[in-house]
Amino acid sequence: MISEQFRALWLPRLLSVVRIMTGLLFLQHGLTKYIGFPVPTPATFQVASLAGVAGAIEIVAGVLITIGLFSRTIAFIASGEMAFAYFISHAPRSVFPQANGGELAILFCFIFLYIALAGGGSWGVDAMRAKASTPAP
Repeated sequence: MISEQFRALWLPRLLSVVRIMTGLLFLQHGLTKYIGFPVPTPATFQVASLAGVAGAIEIVAGVLITIGLFSRTIAFIASGEMAFAYFISHAPRSVFPQANGGELAILFCFIFLYIALAGGGSWGVDAMRAKASTPAP
């Protein structure tokens, strides 16, 4: 059984690890669209399209989520983008996420929604800024 003291110490840190990994995974989707890394850019990609806007959001949000800056606001925006992506691109194909390829969009949506409510954890720029603005006792 995990003690309450251990949980209290590590829960904000684990939240930071989840935030960082989610940000890096999200970032790669935007980088793929714009610079073809880590996989080639889709042949149909155009900057002036919904995919172009999505890619820009994914790059900016991916970086900011990874470093933990404006985590709640950016995670809320990214959550909305993923909900939009699911309903525009995936849901029309099938009711079932596994059949329509939308599992990742749903997962990103809800992880970002959780980060928007829970914050970015103890490791990140937001946490450092909050600590710096707290007056010393």
